Amino acid sequence: MKRISPDQLRLAPYIQPGSSIFVGHSTAEPATLLEALVTQRADFPHSRLTMHASFSGIVRPEHVDGLRIEGLSGLGTQQQLVQADAIELIPTHLSDFGRMIAQGESPVDVALLSVSQPDAQGRFSLGLVNDYMGEAARRARIVIAEMNSAMPFTHGGPFLMADRIDLLVPTERAIHEFPPGQVRPTDRAIAQIVASYIGDGSILQFGVGSVPDGIALSLQGFRDIGIHSGLISDPIRALINSGVVTNARKPIDTGITVGGAVWGTRALYDFVHDNPAIHVRPLSYTHAPETFAQLPGFVSVNSALEVDLSGQANLEAVGGRYVGAIGGAVDFVRGARLAPGGRSIVALPATGGKGAFSRIVTRLDGPVTIARSDIDTVVTEFGSAELRGQTLRERARRLIAIAHPDFREALERDFTDGR
Repeated sequence: MKRISPDQLRLAPYIQPGSSIFVGHSTAEPATLLEALVTQRADFPHSRLTMHASFSGIVRPEHVDGLRIEGLSGLGTQQQLVQADAIELIPTHLSDFGRMIAQGESPVDVALLSVSQPDAQGRFSLGLVNDYMGEAARRARIVIAEMNSAMPFTHGGPFLMADRIDLLVPTERAIHEFPPGQVRPTDRAIAQIVASYIGDGSILQFGVGSVPDGIALSLQGFRDIGIHSGLISDPIRALINSGVVTNARKPIDTGITVGGAVWGTRALYDFVHDNPAIHVRPLSYTHAPETFAQLPGFVSVNSALEVDLSGQANLEAVGGRYVGAIGGAVDFVRGARLAPGGRSIVALPATGGKGAFSRIVTRLDGPVTIARSDIDTVVTEFGSAELRGQTLRERARRLIAIAHPDFREALERDFTDGR
């Protein structure tokens, strides 16, 4: 392993023209390495950069003059790439993407990672995001790691040892934070309905945003809640600190909160640092069918941009613009079916645009992210619709009943006319 300072960083000896480059994302984005990559892109033309979610704005549309940019989402500052048609989107489930890397279907020449400082055993943690980057590092010809002093050391593994890192660049860079949003009355109403499906000892998955914040508030007083999630967020930290989340009844990972990534505030990042009760694990574990099958009472809660009257959900695009991601939502939705007594819930406000339009719709405006055969329950602030095992006519009736009252008549009319 060679160690150099950021001002000495030249990537050309390590990255060849036409290389396939995978970069860590979101709260584990190696900002210094990425800045060097786009600045020096002329040294390795025709290379392909693969990203997931970015919130730094480092990669910009003009960088396509030297890089082919591919991505799994339109999240964060990648919106500017989407709007400029500067990113080629890969429509895939996160679990499938991890398997494609592991099986060599998505070749990796260079992995750019953000890692923590090593522990006493010499292990470098992948920090706040594990998912597929550990596998990318295993498959890569070259591994370049940005050792960020601000990056927490997280448990769970796999870890990197010095002999797997070709180039180490020590830095001190701020990590993107996701401050808690305001929990509105609508969010509280949705959260209270979701909480009615949760019992003591349930194992939960939910993400970031005002609805998850509301769910955390609604779970006060519950006991021995477990967490197995794609994301670990500040609401989960609050539930751990209040004694609601103990993971005590989980038959696997007993006493341990498990996630694939950590998104939140600096207080959360400090909380997970060297905390053996929190594991940040790869997709091959967090999103694996065999893992879900060992999680009794697993409840998966995901949001959506819209749900149509047959029960299929769009999590990706609105108004013809790609703004979201497939991500791991379908993995968890289907995982809930594999879990004994599991349930998948899609929770969303009944309207968008300050009440201007319904998010329960006759036909989706964007792609089908979650199939109508996968969702168990849809929740809005007006109630819940049980869809599993129901006919299309009954599904429509139940979904119209939880739409905003201002749109129910039009939905009923459109459904009747379209039959």
